[in-house]
Amino acid sequence: MKYGESSFDILYLLFAIISGCIILKRAKGMTEKYMGIAALVLGCGDAFHLIPRVLNYFTNADMTVYLGIGKLITSVTMTAFYYLLYRVWLGHYNEKENKTVTEWIICMSVIRVVLCLFPQNGWLQNSSDVTWGVIRNVPFVILGAIICHLFFRKRSEDKNFRLMWLYTLLSFAFYIPVAVGAGLVPMLGMLMLPKTVCYILMIVAFLKAQSK
Repeated sequence: MKYGESSFDILYLLFAIISGCIILKRAKGMTEKYMGIAALVLGCGDAFHLIPRVLNYFTNADMTVYLGIGKLITSVTMTAFYYLLYRVWLGHYNEKENKTVTEWIICMSVIRVVLCLFPQNGWLQNSSDVTWGVIRNVPFVILGAIICHLFFRKRSEDKNFRLMWLYTLLSFAFYIPVAVGAGLVPMLGMLMLPKTVCYILMIVAFLKAQSK
């Protein structure tokens, strides 16, 4: 179990970071730059949580603080990722920016990040408090719902991004049970693997869109 999960995590991080660098190097416009930055933010942010998780399998060191801080950083970078995904949507489909939609996305992103910074989250203790797990994820779910809806509306206009709405939906469907209930039911943590697969598929869509 530990070897399989650890190998998967390391390969995912390498894929996300290398892909982000490749996309940025080849970028010919702002939209492609957003794709590259999004992949890098995802990979680098997840590294703060996944690397301590891997080390926790193979060392006797107390990784509690590192795992908790890693979760905090990942929570913030995931939020940034979906904001960047919104910028990708605007540029990829040549959409005129809707001020109300943008304000909602920024507002939910800021609220989510601020809630993550509250000490009640217990990051330093790697706490899995259910109440704060719900509180900090309410604006995140709203953010995800908006992004999912936007890509769903455009699903028939581009084959590379036609399933982006589904990847977004599934990433939240796998993530929320873990964020809220993993402290009570540790086996829920296994849902992070299919969530990560959704992120991999998003990055693959970036690469295909850029190649096109």
